[in-house]
Amino acid sequence: KIAHLKDQIPQAEFEEFRDTGMTIGGYTIFPSTRIDGKMTLNGARGLNSKIGDRFDLTLECIRLHYLHKDSPLEDNLSSRVNRFFFSLFQDFKGYVEFFLLQDLVDPSFEKIKFFTETKVPFENSPIPKTAVEYREYKRATLDFVESRNNRINDWWRLNGQ
Repeated sequence: KIAHLKDQIPQAEFEEFRDTGMTIGGYTIFPSTRIDGKMTLNGARGLNSKIGDRFDLTLECIRLHYLHKDSPLEDNLSSRVNRFFFSLFQDFKGYVEFFLLQDLVDPSFEKIKFFTETKVPFENSPIPKTAVEYREYKRATLDFVESRNNRINDWWRLNGQ
C-alpha cells in the first residue's frame, strides 16, 4: 500500500519499522473464529480502507464499540464472538489495562493518541501519501511499540515467575 514511497525512503527504514513492529509490543490478540462467514477482526481491519491495518484506528473503533457508537469495524466488532470477547473486559479502560495499551490513550481513556495528525478519524485515507507522512506515522508507531515493550517488561518484572 506504500509502494509509491519506495523511491523516497531507503529500504533500511522499512526494515526498521518491520523489525521493531514485530516485537511483542507490536502484537495483540483478537478472536480468530469466523462466524456466519464474517472475517476475523484482524482480517477486517487489514482490508478496511478506512483502517488500513493501523492499530491506532482499530483501537478507536474498539473505544467507540464500548460506547455503542458506529465505526468502520462495528459490524465485525458486534459479531457474536467479538461481543463476547470484548465483554470480558467490561469496558474500554479494562480492555486497555489488560493489554497494556495505556501509551495509546489519554489518562481519562476517552481519546486515542493517533499515530498521525487527524481531526476526524476515518475521514481520510489511513495510508501515508508522502515520505514525511510515512516517517511521522512510523515514528509514532515505533514510539508506542517501544513504550509498550517497556510496559510489558515492567509488568513481567512485577508479576512474572
